[in-house]
Amino acid sequence: MKIKKGDNVIVLAGKDKGKTGKVLRSLPSLDKVIVEGVNVVKKHQKSRQQGKAGEIIDRTLPIHVSNVALMDKSGKATRLSSKVVNGKKVRVSVKSGEEI
Repeated sequence: MKIKKGDNVIVLAGKDKGKTGKVLRSLPSLDKVIVEGVNVVKKHQKSRQQGKAGEIIDRTLPIHVSNVALMDKSGKATRLSSKVVNGKKVRVSVKSGEEI
């Protein structure tokens, strides 16, 4: 999986198409990522303590990695390739050729 925690991504498909955000967590075993402000749902939380009311909370759910693309410095979606520089493998934007 080429998208990692902390990357800025843009959503390509789904109800949040066109939204951008930062990857909060990467789930490689499921091929999913959790993106800030994307795929947010309301969850009705039952009260945990007696005498305390239940609540409705916003929860960010994972989105499949195929539905997001890394955002270039220009703000457009790009694919990734890798290149070896000084003995280290670095990620490179296919569109602009810049290191990420």
